[in-house]
Amino acid sequence: MASSPTDAAIALTRLGLGASPGEIDRVAADPRGWATAQIRPQGAPQPSGQFADTGQRVAQYVDYQSDAGQVRRDRRAAPQVGATPASVAAETAQTAPAPDTDPDAVARREARQAARREITQDTAQEFLARAQLSATTDDGFAERWALFWANAVTVSAVKFASGAFVGQYEREAIRPHVFGRFEDLVLAAEQHPAMLLYLDQARSVGPDSLAGARRNAGLNENLAREMMELHTVGADGGYTQADVTELARALTGWSIPTARDQRQPNRPRRARLMTAQAEPGPDGFVFRANVHEPGVRTVMGKTYPAAGLAQGQAILRDLARHPATAKRLSRRLAAHFVADDPPPALVARLEDAWTRSGGDLAQVARALIDAPETWTPQPAKIKTPYDFVVSTHRALGTRPQRIQPLRQALLDMGQPPFAAPSPEGWPDAAADWAGPDALVKRLNWSRTAADLAQTADTNAVAVAALGPRLGDRTRLAIARAESRPEALTLLFMSPEFQRR
Repeated sequence: MASSPTDAAIALTRLGLGASPGEIDRVAADPRGWATAQIRPQGAPQPSGQFADTGQRVAQYVDYQSDAGQVRRDRRAAPQVGATPASVAAETAQTAPAPDTDPDAVARREARQAARREITQDTAQEFLARAQLSATTDDGFAERWALFWANAVTVSAVKFASGAFVGQYEREAIRPHVFGRFEDLVLAAEQHPAMLLYLDQARSVGPDSLAGARRNAGLNENLAREMMELHTVGADGGYTQADVTELARALTGWSIPTARDQRQPNRPRRARLMTAQAEPGPDGFVFRANVHEPGVRTVMGKTYPAAGLAQGQAILRDLARHPATAKRLSRRLAAHFVADDPPPALVARLEDAWTRSGGDLAQVARALIDAPETWTPQPAKIKTPYDFVVSTHRALGTRPQRIQPLRQALLDMGQPPFAAPSPEGWPDAAADWAGPDALVKRLNWSRTAADLAQTADTNAVAVAALGPRLGDRTRLAIARAESRPEALTLLFMSPEFQRR
């Protein structure tokens, strides 16, 4: 298929995350081949850096939770506000000092606060490493593809518990699977500690399980509902509330290790964490047979025999293979990559590739690249704040250096790091990102970025970033700017740069 001079710019801005200096020229010979070559069995590129894996983070988190129990015990040991002088005197005579004065209690509280800060800072550094990858990678399509799936099956740091694992979630549950079968990706995602904590699955107990008969605990349907509504078949997929409840029952027992699992002497820590698994599972995942709701389950008309862990896995795989899943996620892919209201022909192409391949995401990606609708020259998508910041760095040939200014910029523009506002993930339409206040925030950031930029030839930056997409009006405005920062600001705020 012949390429036009515009195709390389389309590939790098629509399929990728923006052009870096010289990249349009390098890709121009075969833009489709550039994208197709990034579809690899090992998945998407990984951020650079030494970060805890899921098993190591589980150990940190378990320790943090154990410390929380001791801090609560310290607090209960303190004299209560409003107690009578006589009762305070009696309690003080019989118990240890109050936490505010007991050096050991103070040390325990401070140690827990330090552990929380360490986890939070590690997560922030993981986001910085991811942004640096996005800003510098030559595999822009694979990176955008991975970011799409991380958002489609989102986990958010709005909760500390899930935020503690969000970096590991992206690196271990999402990126390795983005060009494999969707059912494998979604199973890895649903069983990861980040998802189990984000949607409260770790606390779900089957009412008729061994543990349910002893505890005042019950079923939590959050994960089951989002599995069906957001991760697979969708709200119009034909399921009922009864199906959600049945799936929630099948998922009971899906959990993560706790301090109790570690209390086995003379065993290595890692081994102790893993002994809680009644059946093998991914690192950091525990299946607790004693909280699993026994019995046969029926979901969307299909019956699943009692099989412990395998019951929930079988239901999830069937949901992943369901025709409604192919239809919904094909449309979401087309809407993300091409247009908020995607061409029906493109959606049909993706759905057909999904269905024929049994959910092979590599085949779906190839269908997207091959579709003529993907290569229409008119840009129809508004960049999200993250896309905008990353593409600006790519245009300048730089990368974010520190987390704090990056975090503040994204917070100001409405997309704070790893913190999607709901399980739906970040919105993906122009209406969500192109309001007057949002554009003012982008303008302010553009001025700051332009002031800091170390480039002499702004016209060269514009041509390298946009290629044939650079319009005459924008080119003229850049040439007439009174200063280099003003010229760069005009480039970054131009319609050609803001759209992809």
